[in-house]
Amino acid sequence: MSTVLKGKPTADALDLDTSARVEALKAKGVTPCLAILRVGEREDDLAYERGALKRAEKNGVAVKQVLLPEDVTQEALLAAIDGLNKDDAVHGVLMFRPLPKHLDENEACEALAPEKDVDGITRGSMASIYSGKGAGFAPCTAESCIEILKYNGIEMSGKRAVVIGRSLVIGKPVAMLLMANNATVTVCHSRTKDMPSVVKEADIVIACLGRAEMITADYFTPGQIVLDVGINWSEEKNKLVGDVAFDEVEPIVDAITPVPGGVGSGTTAVLIRHVVEAAEKATA
Repeated sequence: MSTVLKGKPTADALDLDTSARVEALKAKGVTPCLAILRVGEREDDLAYERGALKRAEKNGVAVKQVLLPEDVTQEALLAAIDGLNKDDAVHGVLMFRPLPKHLDENEACEALAPEKDVDGITRGSMASIYSGKGAGFAPCTAESCIEILKYNGIEMSGKRAVVIGRSLVIGKPVAMLLMANNATVTVCHSRTKDMPSVVKEADIVIACLGRAEMITADYFTPGQIVLDVGINWSEEKNKLVGDVAFDEVEPIVDAITPVPGGVGSGTTAVLIRHVVEAAEKATA
């Protein structure tokens, strides 16, 4: 029987640190502020927004909501982003994606000032992840993986880590964050030959492929730590599932995150901490 690594304890620990830092900023007359920029009414955006609002309130962080219609023009979207860039009271901006297909998402992302990019969507943020220098922040879910490992006392230095997936949202940035913590990292993807044998060599496995329960028991061996980032709807089971077949894998490995209730639970805590860090940098 493995240890189930739930995300809430990690999120709670992050909140304690964040709240103290917010109080320190407020003592200087600064209230950290997150701007939420949402286009349309996608249900998954609304669900995440509710979580972000709740987390911000818990930590004493102000929120400014900029809500645009589904048919907003590119010009109006860019104007909204420019306004947030120039607003000194706003320290971090969360822009929900994907944007409607008629909008140029890449242009919109690049219009955001990297120092206010608290979810790692700009090239400036990506550069800072790869170089360890500069403005911007890592994507919140990728950093949540690292925080869960740290909170649970799971050593990364010198360990072999395998990341399954190479997206800019999770796979590539979490690989860089693991390397920053001195892990030796292999990134697997759709062209990887004999992926199960590669994954079996890992001490730490981070699954972020985006395919429901594709990663089964034959990928794993006892003693491994598994973080499942996938969030997929299973028609067969009529519930959310991860990329890892939890019921098969949990009896084998040493520890594993559940879906839901795992990595995703720490994401909004990381988001709000990024806002506070941005406020600290802006007022230093």
